[in-house]
Amino acid sequence: MSSSNEKTQDQEQLKLLSIFHYVVGVLAALFSCFFIIHLVIGIIAIVSPQSMAGAHSEPPPAFFGWLFAAIGGGMLLMGWTFAVCLIVAGRFLSQRKKHLFCLVMAGVSCLFVPLGTALGVFSIIVLTRPSVKELFTS
Repeated sequence: MSSSNEKTQDQEQLKLLSIFHYVVGVLAALFSCFFIIHLVIGIIAIVSPQSMAGAHSEPPPAFFGWLFAAIGGGMLLMGWTFAVCLIVAGRFLSQRKKHLFCLVMAGVSCLFVPLGTALGVFSIIVLTRPSVKELFTS
């Protein structure tokens, strides 16, 4: 059984991790908005290719617009999905629920360099402690 001091420390660390999950989730959503530019360029190239042509040049090929729109839209969707999952993981950490989901999101967040990597590593360290696992089961 865990000591009361250890449980208090674990609860404080989970509270901090929860807050940092919210912060990194919002930052990930904001960084993902960068791909709106690509999506708009792609849509403009699809709808009005002549606006993309220079003074004495041909408009770009049709696949250019579709490529920009598909990649921009896909990256935007992935970024926002990642951000929502991080925020949900932060909520689960504060509620002491869904330990496995929080652990998986900690691993996935390591791909969001550098903030997500730091958050992911510290989350994995805290979540793999037996005393923390007890908090999620009780």
